[in-house]
Parts: sequence; structure tokens; C-alpha cells
Amino acid sequence: MTVDLLITDAYIYVDHGHEIAGGWIAIKDGRIHSHGQDAQAAPQAHRTISAHGQLVTPGLINAHHHMYQNLTRSYAPVTNGTLFEWLQGLYPLWAGLDEESVYLSTFIAMVELLMGGCTTSMDHMYVHPKPFLIDAQFRAAREIGFRFHATRGSMTRSVEDGGLPPASVVQDEDTILADSERLVAKFHDASPGAMDRVALAPCSLFSVSERIMRESAMLADKHDLRLHTHLAEDPDEDAYCAEIYGCTPTEYFERVGWASPRSWVAHYIYPSSAEIDRLAHAGVCTAQCPCSNMMIGGGSADAMDLRRRGMRVGLGCDGSASTDHASMWLETRMALLLGRFRHGPHSMSARDALDMATRGGAACLGREDELGHLRPGACADLVIWKMSDIALAGALTDPVEAWLRCAPAVAGTTIVNGRILVEDGVPLMSSLNDILRAHTREARRIQRLSEVAPENRTG
Repeated sequence: MTVDLLITDAYIYVDHGHEIAGGWIAIKDGRIHSHGQDAQAAPQAHRTISAHGQLVTPGLINAHHHMYQNLTRSYAPVTNGTLFEWLQGLYPLWAGLDEESVYLSTFIAMVELLMGGCTTSMDHMYVHPKPFLIDAQFRAAREIGFRFHATRGSMTRSVEDGGLPPASVVQDEDTILADSERLVAKFHDASPGAMDRVALAPCSLFSVSERIMRESAMLADKHDLRLHTHLAEDPDEDAYCAEIYGCTPTEYFERVGWASPRSWVAHYIYPSSAEIDRLAHAGVCTAQCPCSNMMIGGGSADAMDLRRRGMRVGLGCDGSASTDHASMWLETRMALLLGRFRHGPHSMSARDALDMATRGGAACLGREDELGHLRPGACADLVIWKMSDIALAGALTDPVEAWLRCAPAVAGTTIVNGRILVEDGVPLMSSLNDILRAHTREARRIQRLSEVAPENRTG
């Protein structure tokens, strides 16, 4: 048998507790075919790549993101604001989103994620000033060959209803539910190895109605979908839920039927210990966003405590307007530093952080069977990591620790579904320069730095 691709001379992190020093890994038909020591006979291959002793890991999985926000990176008026100040300053700008700007921002986000070693990402698209924005995201994902979990986000409460966003970016409940059904029918692929999936993701407890929360949960049961939302992210959320619902955010989450194995939440910074235990027992997962939380300055989830209590924890880049990057390697490094800063040097290792970035993310997306590891039969999503000889000088005993302790690391080769999408650190999308120019034009328009008439825009 001849396989499609063979990677040799690698240090392979197959899975938690399984590593191969000096090994090979074979790919066939978009799946991991086999792996072994270099001393063992490898299959014949149509193409062979030597890793030159570099680290190979499963592709990292981004469990929380807002891709459109790279159109407002480092937007000066809100860089030093709190979470709510940041949102209030940017919502009026995001009201200018349309299909073209969302396509461009999604394309750039996915390429940036690939360069940081991410092979699968969700996106929490909850601002809908125009229809068919998620359709534009799937167009970008398919053109690139990226494994994508779109989440149909929503907001129903504008400023006039006691929420934060302007009326121009919220929708009525019937529109949200009908479009959710449409997207599931058009894009959701439940088959093994799927490249396109859809989940339901009301933005937050303070931005949508109770009806949307409850009916989203029922719709997820109907179609066997995942559920996602922000939860317990900010003390202002506690105050809001106490005033409006007479309970904590977690209690409200439970009340509306979301405490189930379908659900994963973003941030989860301010729950009580008892609330953590209840959601962990219910099978809820969470995505920690270390860089975003530290940039906003609003605290961060205690990932190691959540894991100790039985909750599966993944990592997410969050919105690029707060984090201003989309590197899952950097998020993984920051998760390691944050965990050790909080609990001391014995509390967390690079392997713990890598496990969160791979198997933890796969758990959030409900795909632990085929993503987040390199066992035979897994989806062929993997990364050969690249670091300068200078950065690695003296790092001779532990390639996984060196991967996060030495810096910076980037993806030398990124493979998704058996296809090479980044090679020698360079994305292989031929249209990238044109996309970048168009993205700059749209970012200027969204930030109101220049006015571009719609009839003069090309995509």
C-alpha cells in the first residue's frame, strides 16, 4: 500500500502520554494511517517530508473566536476600556458588517490561525446587521480548506431593551430561529471527518431573551447540535443576572436547559466552586481565553482547577479586537504561564497546556474521537513546528517543554484533512495578497477612517 504523505525524522506528540522520539507518521485519504519509530519500516508514500528532528503535534483547536473583529484590531478609542466599555465602543462600528467584510475577515482569520498551528476553529458570529454573513464564512473556509465549526450567534436585546448593542445589530427571535434552521440544513455535516459544522450560540445571557436560550436548546436536541455562549465572564454579568433574573449566571444557564453535554461556554471566570462542580457533572466544557482576559484585565478562568473538578477545558483566541492576534500557539503558551503564575511551578506543564489546546478543544466541539490526537484513524490535521536554531540552542532534553518555553514558535507545515496549507511557514493561498488589500479597505470603512461607497467596492 502506498500512502499519500509520509513525515519522517520527527518527534511526534501522538496523544497525552504517547510520544515517539525519532519517528514517522503516515497519512492516507485525509486520515492518520500509521506511525512508528524510524527504525521500523514505514510505508511507501507519494510524497515524503523530513521534519529534521522537529516537533510534530496534532493541529491545535480554537474553541472560542470572533473572526470579524480583526477588522477593528487595536482600535484606539477602546484599547484601555473594560469589557462593557469595549463592547459599547465597537458595536456601532460592527453595524457596518456585510457579506464581503465578513468573508474577508474570516479568510484572514483562518490563514492567521493556520500560521499559528490551528487546524480547526469555531467562530462565534453574533452580530448580524445583514443576512447571510455565516454563508460568507463557509465560502472562505471552503476556499482555504479549513475545518470550520460556525456557530449561529444572536442578540435580541438592544440598548432600548436594556442591553448593550444598538438596534441595528440585533434581530427578532423568529428571524434568528428561522435562520438557524436554514444554516443547519445548508451547511451542517454530521458525518465523520466533516469539514463544515454548525452550532447554536446566543451571545450571552444579558443580550438575548429567555425564549432564544430555551428554543436554541430545543433546536440543538432536534438536530443533535452543539450549544455555545459566553458565561460568567464579568462581575457586571453577575449584577445584571441578579437584577433581571434573581439568580447567578450559572443558575440561569441551568434554568433555561443548557446544563448538558451539548454545551461549551467561553471564559467562565466567576462561578462558585459548587457551580463548577454542577456543570462539570452535567458534561459542560469551557474555553479559556488567556490573552483576551489578561488584555481586558477582567480576570481569567482557573483552568487547572476546572480540570481538577472534572470539566474539560479548551483554549480560544477570542476576538481579535481584544486579543489582537489569532495565534493558538501564543494562547497555549499564555495558558501555561497563567496557570503557573496562579498555582506555582509544580501546577502545570507544557503537556497540560498542549492537552488543553488539542483534546480539550476537541471536547468542546464534541469531536474527541477524531480530532486533537494523532492515533491511527484520526483526521489528518497536524503541524510540524518551526523555531530558529538560536531560540532552541541548549534545549536538548524535552522538545514539548521547549516548544512553549523557547520562543517564538510558528507552524512550519500545517496540514488539514491531509492537505498541506502552510509550507515552510508560508500560506499556500494564491489569492492572499488580494485578500489582504481588500481587508485593509474594509477595515478602514468599518473604522470610519474613510468612506467607501458600496458600488465602488469589489470582492
